[in-house]
Order: sequence, then C-alpha cells, then structure tokens
Amino acid sequence: MSELAPLISDLALILICAGIMTLIFKRLRQPLVLGYIVAGFLASPHMPYTPSVIDTANIHTWSDIGVIFLLFALGLEFSFKKLMKVGGTAIIAACTIIFCMILVGMVAGWSFGWKHMDCLYLGGMLAMSSTTIIYKAFDDLGLRQQRFAGLVLSILILEDILAIVLMVMLSTMAVSKNFEGTEMIYSIGKLVFFLILWFVVGIYLIPIFLKRSRKWMGSETLLIVSLAMCFGMVVLAAKVGFSPAFGAFIMGSILAETVEAESIEKLVAPVKDLFGAIFFVSVGMMVDPAMIVEYAWPIVAITLSILLGQVIFGTGGVILAGQPLKVAMQCGFSLTQIGEFAFIIASLGVSLHVTSDFLYPIVVAVSVITTFLTPYMIRLAVPAYHRVEKVLPNKWRKILDRYSSGSQTVNHENNWRKLLTAIIRIVAIYSVLCIAVIVLSFHFIIPLFRASLPLFWANLAGAVFTIVCISPFLRAIIMKKNHSVEFQALWQDNRYNRAPLLSTILLRMVIAVAFVLFIIENIFKASTALMVGIAIILVCMMMLSRWLKKQSIFMERTFIQNLRFRDMHAEFTGQKRPEYEGHLLSRDIHLSDFEVPADSLWAGHTLKELNLGYKYGVHVASIIRGMHRINIPGANIRLFPGDTIQVIGTDEQLGEFARQVERVSSAAEEEDIEKREMNLKQFMVDGNSLFLGKSIKESGIRDDYRCLVVGVERGDGNLIRPDVNMIFCEGDVVWVVGERDDVYHLLGKKKEIQY
Repeated sequence: MSELAPLISDLALILICAGIMTLIFKRLRQPLVLGYIVAGFLASPHMPYTPSVIDTANIHTWSDIGVIFLLFALGLEFSFKKLMKVGGTAIIAACTIIFCMILVGMVAGWSFGWKHMDCLYLGGMLAMSSTTIIYKAFDDLGLRQQRFAGLVLSILILEDILAIVLMVMLSTMAVSKNFEGTEMIYSIGKLVFFLILWFVVGIYLIPIFLKRSRKWMGSETLLIVSLAMCFGMVVLAAKVGFSPAFGAFIMGSILAETVEAESIEKLVAPVKDLFGAIFFVSVGMMVDPAMIVEYAWPIVAITLSILLGQVIFGTGGVILAGQPLKVAMQCGFSLTQIGEFAFIIASLGVSLHVTSDFLYPIVVAVSVITTFLTPYMIRLAVPAYHRVEKVLPNKWRKILDRYSSGSQTVNHENNWRKLLTAIIRIVAIYSVLCIAVIVLSFHFIIPLFRASLPLFWANLAGAVFTIVCISPFLRAIIMKKNHSVEFQALWQDNRYNRAPLLSTILLRMVIAVAFVLFIIENIFKASTALMVGIAIILVCMMMLSRWLKKQSIFMERTFIQNLRFRDMHAEFTGQKRPEYEGHLLSRDIHLSDFEVPADSLWAGHTLKELNLGYKYGVHVASIIRGMHRINIPGANIRLFPGDTIQVIGTDEQLGEFARQVERVSSAAEEEDIEKREMNLKQFMVDGNSLFLGKSIKESGIRDDYRCLVVGVERGDGNLIRPDVNMIFCEGDVVWVVGERDDVYHLLGKKKEIQY
C-alpha cells in the first residue's frame, strides 16, 4: 500500500483540480481543455502555493494511455467513408492549409534561430486546428447548422488523418536524424501498406465477428471486446514501428464502419474522458511560468503567425477549392487555433528526445491564447468579409464569383480514367494482401512444415499452401474489370483501344506471375526458366478456375457488404441522410437535424400548435422516431421526446432555430420542481358538495381540475377502487392525486373539508 500511496494521492490531486476547473470553465462557457491545462499547472511543481504531484512518471504513463483513448475515440468518429465523402473542396483546402502552415511554423522557428527539428515539429503543431475547440465554439455560438460549419468539419476530418501521417513522418525523421528522401519514401510506402492491409482485413473480419457474437454482446462485454481490439492494434502498430496512438486510431476507424460504432462510442466515452483529462492535465504540468516569460516574444510571434496564417491561407485554400469569398473567410477565421494534435506532436518530440525543452510550454501557451480568441475570431469573420467586399475591386470580385460558380459544375470522368483508376486500386489492394500472406507463410507456416516433414515435402506443402491462399487475390488482379462497362465501351468504341486494353491484362498477368515466381524460387532454388514456366502455367490455371472465381466474388461481396452494412442499417432504420441534401448545399439553404430533448417544452405538441414555419421560417421535412421516418409530416403530427426533426432553412434561420431549441429545453429545466410535485389529498362529499349525485366522469375532477381519483372510502371505511361511472354519495371520502396547485385549487374551489 505504501508503494501505491504516491500514485493514489497524485491521482486524487489531479482529479480534484480537474473537477474544480471543470466547474469553473463550464460556468465561464470556455472549453474544458483549457480548464484541464490550468488544473495541471496548479498541480505541478511550478506552482509553489498549491500541493504538487509527487511521481510525474506514473502520470505521464497514464497520459500516454489518454492519448490512445483520445485517438481511438477520434477514429470512431472518423470513418474512411467520411473521408471519401468530404469531396474535393475539403481535400484541396486541407492540403493547402497544412502545407502552408507547416512552412509558416518552420519560418517562425528559423527566425528565432531554433534547430531544424524544433522548427519542423513547430510547423506540424501549427498545421493542425483543434477539432474539440471548434466543435465547442460552433455549439456555443449556434453555428453548427450553417453551411460553412459543415465545410470546416470536413476539413478537420482530413486534418485528423493527415496529422496521423505527419506523426509517422516526424517519427521517422526523428529516428533517422536527417531528411533522406529514400527513408521518407520507405516510411510513406510502409504506412500506405499497413493502412490498406489493416483496413481491408479489419473490415472483412471484425464486422463478421461482431455480427456472429451479437447475442452474447452486452454493454460490458462490448466495452471489453472493443478495448481489447484497440489495445491489440496498439501493440501490433508498435511492433511494426508505428506509434501506439496510430494503432488506436486505425482500430477506431475500422470499428466506425460497424453497426456497433455508436454503442462503442458511448461506452468508451467515460473512459476516454477520464484518461483524456489526465493527458491534458499532464500537458498543463509542463507549463513553466519562468520559461513563458523568457520566451514571451516567440509566443506572441507564433500566436500572430497562427491567426494571420490561418486567416490568409485558410481563406485562400477554401477559395482555391471553389467556394465563395464569404464562406472561405468564415472557414479561415474558424481555424485560428491549435489544440489536441499540437500537444500530441509535442509529446512525441519530447518522448523521442528530438525537441528542446522550451517548445512544449510555448505551444501550450499559444494554444491557450488562440483558444480564448477562437469565438471572437469566428464572430469577426462576417464583419471582416463586409469590409473586404467594400474595398475589393469589381474586377476581382467578378473573377472570384466566376471561379466559385464554375468550380461547382460536375466534371464527368472519361472511361479510360475510370477504368485505370479502378485497376490501380484493385492491383494495390490485392497486392498488399498477397504480400501479407507470403510474409506470414514464410515466417510461420513453412518453418512449421519443415519442422514436421522431410525437406522436399515440407517445401512442396509450403509452396502449395501459400499459392492456394493468394490465388483468389491473383485471379482478381488479372480478371477484375475485364467485363466492366468501361472496358466494354472502350473495346467497342474504337479498335485502336483494344491493344492498350489487352496490355492492361498482360501487365496484370506479369504481376501475378511475379508473385508465384517469387514463392517457388525462394522455396525450391531451382532453374529460373523452369520456375517461370511453372509460374505461367499456374497463373493460367487460376484464370480458368471457376472455384477461384466464386471465392474471389464471395470475399469481395462480403467486404462490400461489411463496408456498407452500417449505411444499409441506417437506411432501414430511417436514419440515412436524404439524397437531396447534397443539392441543397450548393444553394443558400440546407438540411439540419435537431433532437427533441426529453425535457423540451415542445414535446407533446403538434406541428400546427408549434407553428415553426411561421415563427422561424424553417420547414420540417422529416421526423425520425426510433426506426421509423415520417416524411413531410402533417400539421397534426405530435413531437415526442427523443424525436429527431430534419429541418430545411438558411444559415440564419437554422441558427435562430437552434437557439430556440436550446431555449425551450433550458426553460423546462428551470421550472419549479416543487410546483410539479404530485400530492395526495382527501375531501368529504357532504350535502352541499357540487359532486353529490354525480359520477366520477361527470364531476370533471380529471378534465377540469387535472386531478385523479385514486380511491373512495364509503361506509365501513374500506377503500373502494373507483370506476368512472361510480356515483358520489353523501359521506364519501374521496382520495385525489394531482400537482400541488391543481389539488389545492380543487379543494379551495369546492369549499370542501380536507384531511
């Protein structure tokens, strides 16, 4: 117990400080991340007026676990399909912003004479805006429903995945201590290889496992299994040379494609919040006031670099992607801060011992300043746009309008581009799978055969096993897309297309032969010409095999079904986004979802009674209730707690509507609970009672006074269970239940005797 005492006391101190700061910053309507950083500063040795953490090593271990949970939760929200759906606008804008902001950070570091690795890591920190802080700011300002907010969130999705790539590249540079091109190409190739392998294998196997074990998956079991998968991938990523956080992100992204993703996200949230709080507190513990004072000018300069850089390059990147100037400026002004990934990259530099001690507290100070300024920068975007619009020459304004409208037209790809893109994708994915199978077989299966069989037969069994395992993949490399619409159209349109089309098949056959040749040559060490002949024969047999064709189609169909199953489930349950939403985004109106809280004052009222269209100018397109969708609901449809209403309107209308939804919910919370408390009272029916001779139904006790008759005492004093047709007699003692005001109104109005 004595060994655990410092750990427990440190944890208690951290959670107490974090709890107090959470309440304070909630009250101040500031992001909780800042509260955790302040809590860490209060609990650090740099603050002499408060108790300090004793053993910082254990806290840093827990903070590393916090990073794992943060990125696992980020992966659950991420989803590779979201990345494919963000569109060219977000891709162009995100790549422009990241590249330019890395250069800004490097130039800022060089201007202060810092070493190369400090400058490079500073550039990586400045390139990533804070997803958490921007979400919070949009919620507080009621802007989540506006058009530019959706684009900002798409950019953040791309920044998150590119941040993972950047972390891998920075780790490689830190280990190699230089900027060699071959080393960088190798690292990127390794990253792409394992991304494809883990994603394809994970999407193929994990949804099947979860689907077959669903009847045994309670909340507790699902939490344990999902965390086991997370930490299993963490260990696997570390084994192959990546950071543990990268493995957590990948597993979260794989689980995000399953139906259980939302349940896992809710179950993991409390654990993520706990360890995430410890991570951000540990960040605050790194803040040294003396060092901040010493580096005050760099902090000011870097803060200004972020504000001006994101405004200029963020706006420019979104304009380059084809968006109007107003939307572009709103996006650029919204991205003017750094947060979680800056801390994670800073922690990476510290753990690899490649960054200077002063860089971490500088980045924390800059993050705090830019976070406080974020709401003000978002509010400043529209006034700044109006100012720019006034001084912008008409010629430039026309060029921007023409560019933004022209870039939103749809460019149809030709058949060659579609076909070649599909072939490259197929060859890349199946080649990765073949390489993975070959590596596993050479390291585990063939040595097992050689340990239990004579050498020749062991080699033969190993070669046969490996080739059979990869044969469905090789056949898919050769035959996929040979009967596609694009292939047939090109074949029939022009006879000069036929030679290039045949060459694509021959080239893929060469790739398949190379795989088979590699296997048999490395196992048997025989004549090359003989091995080439055997490899060609085996590949031709694969092309003609109907069994392999069925296996290939089955595996691909299973993968696609697993990948689309969450979307199909959402469509079945009525939760899929309507297709017309994409057409609205190019106009000044769009679709947003609002959930009716359990305590909303709107619950129980019809759309006619609420009259939302007249009051706020919005239109209710659909109501999602459980697994049912009510499209174009009528005026007499009632809203119930938990309903999701899909509303169409402009940015201003949806913003005002969002504020009203929050207002009616908070108004319900502020109601006097005592007035709504149910009371049990009695009254006697005497000769002057208005209820004498009337039935319970005729008395109006329920309809007029909102009270309920729960019992009647008559004669022998026994309590009679009431019936609506029961007639009140003189001397009856009536027991009623109702809210306090209603009960006392009934008793006072009727001048009855109450007990």
